[in-house]
Amino acid sequence: MSVIENSKLTVVGAGSVGASTAYAALIRGSARHVALYDINAAKVEAEVLDLAHGTQFTGSSDIVGSDDVSVVEGSQVVVITAGAKQNPGQSRIELAGVNAGIMRKMMPQLLEVAPDAIYVVVTNPCDVLTVLAQEATGLPTERLFASGTVLDTSRLRWKLAERAGVSRSSVHAYIVGEHGDTEFPLWSKATIGTVPILDWETPRGDRMTVDELDQIADDVRNAAYKVIQGKGATNYAIGLSSARIVEAILNDEHAVMPVSPVLHDFHGVDGVALSVPSIVSASGARPIRGTTFAPNELDLFHRSADALRDVAASLR
Repeated sequence: MSVIENSKLTVVGAGSVGASTAYAALIRGSARHVALYDINAAKVEAEVLDLAHGTQFTGSSDIVGSDDVSVVEGSQVVVITAGAKQNPGQSRIELAGVNAGIMRKMMPQLLEVAPDAIYVVVTNPCDVLTVLAQEATGLPTERLFASGTVLDTSRLRWKLAERAGVSRSSVHAYIVGEHGDTEFPLWSKATIGTVPILDWETPRGDRMTVDELDQIADDVRNAAYKVIQGKGATNYAIGLSSARIVEAILNDEHAVMPVSPVLHDFHGVDGVALSVPSIVSASGARPIRGTTFAPNELDLFHRSADALRDVAASLR
């Protein structure tokens, strides 16, 4: 894709997720200028050098980086990946205390140099941290939101596409709720093309069952744990999905994505950041209020909200 003239993305945090996000943005041409910010000077310098050495092969985008927050200045989009990483066997919620402290300290500094940017929180637990960051900054909810279940939805569509024998772009299904243990698919709205998911005939000549879909949902829910157990971190797919969100913002796409803004009076949920289908554009993310849930799905949605509300309350 062609980059947007003078567009600037800053990725905060030069760890595996931040570096992968910057890498994905460079090779996809997500922004004309990509900056990497981290308080670890040696780390950020090394990552930027490594990325810059390959820019002959990535089009017209360029990369800079620094341990000085002034590198963030002029950004239209800031993607926040800084924080302690999730360890094997550790839930995202268990990360909350450490990363909440980092977020509270960092957000005022970022806002001082990039007051007009749209902020996308990737650091886990991203939903809880988005609520705390929004409360601390007073930013409009459309300008500060989490990457949410964009990656989880990609995982779901990949598995369904493999089973259904179609391209991933032909699978229309979403993971909603928490980016974590209480997330769930909106099976009531899931289709392959225009065919409801349970009515689709696979290449084997059969149809997927409810039990099979439940197993797929469980596999998606636990996918990050499996990757972390094997290689220590998830980074490539979250980097790609973060770059895709950035593109929707900078290109003013009005793309429908399951990002996680702080919700207000959304099917009875208020003051909690949860992933729901939202319109992502140059003005940020706006939940689609016409989204409907089957009764059991609405129960799961409220369960997810209750779980995250309790965690946020414990950190205030």
